[in-house]
Amino acid sequence: MSSAPDLILHRGVFTTLDRRRPTVHAVAIRDGRFQALGDDREVLALAGPRTRVIDLGGRRVLPGLIDNHLHLIRGGLNYNMELRWDGVPSLADAMRMLRRQVEVTPPPQWVRVVGGFTEHQFVEKRLPTLDELNAVAPDTPVFILHLYDRALLNAAALRVCGYTRDTPSPPGGEIQRDAHGHPTGLLLARPNASILYATLAKGPRLPFDYQVNSTRHFMRELNRLGVTGAIDAGGGSQQWPDDYAVVRQLADAGQLTIRIAYNLFTQKPRQEKDDFLAWTRSVTYQEGTDYFRHNGAGEMLVFSAADFEDFRQPRPDMGPEMEGDLDAVVRILAQNRWPWRLHATYDETIRRALDVFEKVAQDIPLDGIHWFFDHAETISDASIGRIAALGGGVAVQHRMAYQGEYFVERYGAGAAESTPPVRRMLEAGVKVSAGTDATRVASYNPWVSLAWLVTGRTVGGLRLYPPRQCLDREEALRMWTEHVTWFSNEEGKKGRIAEGQLADLIVPDRDFFACAEDEIVGTTSLLTLVGGTIVYAAGPFASLDEVDMPPAMPDWSPVNTYGGYAAWAAHEQRRHATESRGQVPCGCASACGIHGHAHGHAHAAPVPVDDFKSFWGALGCACWAV
Repeated sequence: MSSAPDLILHRGVFTTLDRRRPTVHAVAIRDGRFQALGDDREVLALAGPRTRVIDLGGRRVLPGLIDNHLHLIRGGLNYNMELRWDGVPSLADAMRMLRRQVEVTPPPQWVRVVGGFTEHQFVEKRLPTLDELNAVAPDTPVFILHLYDRALLNAAALRVCGYTRDTPSPPGGEIQRDAHGHPTGLLLARPNASILYATLAKGPRLPFDYQVNSTRHFMRELNRLGVTGAIDAGGGSQQWPDDYAVVRQLADAGQLTIRIAYNLFTQKPRQEKDDFLAWTRSVTYQEGTDYFRHNGAGEMLVFSAADFEDFRQPRPDMGPEMEGDLDAVVRILAQNRWPWRLHATYDETIRRALDVFEKVAQDIPLDGIHWFFDHAETISDASIGRIAALGGGVAVQHRMAYQGEYFVERYGAGAAESTPPVRRMLEAGVKVSAGTDATRVASYNPWVSLAWLVTGRTVGGLRLYPPRQCLDREEALRMWTEHVTWFSNEEGKKGRIAEGQLADLIVPDRDFFACAEDEIVGTTSLLTLVGGTIVYAAGPFASLDEVDMPPAMPDWSPVNTYGGYAAWAAHEQRRHATESRGQVPCGCASACGIHGHAHGHAHAAPVPVDDFKSFWGALGCACWAV
């Protein structure tokens, strides 16, 4: 039986993250794993008659990025319905996108902008006014979610939601009203986001087959940005097992292009113990495959321990029932050897949770259970030490990149300098990794997180952290690759370019280790492999893309017009050029690196030849070759 590799990649600069051999120039892949690493000559010598060989032209290669906290399953069900303002630099651009989407969205559908942005990213440093929303969309419902703090609804959305002067504000939220008691369209989280999510849930859902299509497009977008794996943190309104049917079908069909380890998130206040009792009887920890597998409980374990991080509001105090509720659930998990993750923004919450964990550990050893806190923005040195002693970890996300300005306003710049204290946690020996908490509170773009770790700046440009608190680029990359594997109990299986590990890698469009700091956030992938299979290819590698992606469903989906993160730029460039120059039909016959269009899917609008080649080609779009 031949042992020749299935695939060889050569003439690259591979960052292996192996300190004994940090760089190689070629790799061989067989049966989805790295078979051999070395220089071009020794690896090419392994090729057989059926080995596929790809010349990387001297480009940098990185291990595939793994998000430690992504609401991928929920996000995938809704991605095709959402107009994404992630990465849009001005409110003027955002409102042009909104106006265009209103024009093509049929009743009774809504136009939804569901997180992933902050007003501080806009040059105007503000959100749209309600008057501006109503002028753009007098009849089509519009819902805009801003972080965890507020939602903006136009008058049409208020009507379909049934919000009137007689509608009471729910506990923990506020329906803002005018002088006559009528809702204005502003919903505020005070202190939690339940009112925002409950309102969003009133909108139409996609049919099942559309949700399948939507999830595929969301994974495609993540692959475009170099993501090859994620730990799914569950989420509100994500019911087990019903809302997992889509991703399970894709897993069974071999159509997952992201490796997903999922945590189960309780949905019922005061019934959390019942949920986990039932789940630990019916679900085995780690059951599944390398592409779709169970990863334990959380990030919601009990509602009484949920301290939402709206930094515009004072820190919420957890009620006296927290410890008892949490103890009951953690004992079930520990007895069944299920790891858990717990959403915890503030040290006050972490300290109380650690009291519970330490008490449980006196009766049930926690050795070998990979439990951890999520977020931990204001964690103290004392709590870091307690976590290290108990064998836990901390999963950080770049929420401060989106909310840092609000934190500084409330607590001061000094307090923000180590929020969260990533450097101190690493030095204390705590297991620490990085992710996004996308899609609502922050963007799913991993390069925003990597730039935040390296530069210490928010997306609005505010420097939060002094240089001593920032990470170098290799440290940041490890936070997004090999460090994440402890949190899914997959150490040694993935996260590095090493013999025997799963062959997940990316070829970014710029050298992460050499580009300017302000260029990190603009990175995309030219070539993404999961298990040695090409799941995304663009620019010089576009002809290698074999993923047959159908157009986004429904046909009015914003994905078909704007694509994903920062892809608005290509649309705006085309729009401006179309208005001012002669055009030719695109005739695109390859996968578009900006929009992820399928092979043979033509662009709907004409495209100017000269601008197309210079602008879209630079961004990795193969469509300039017309």
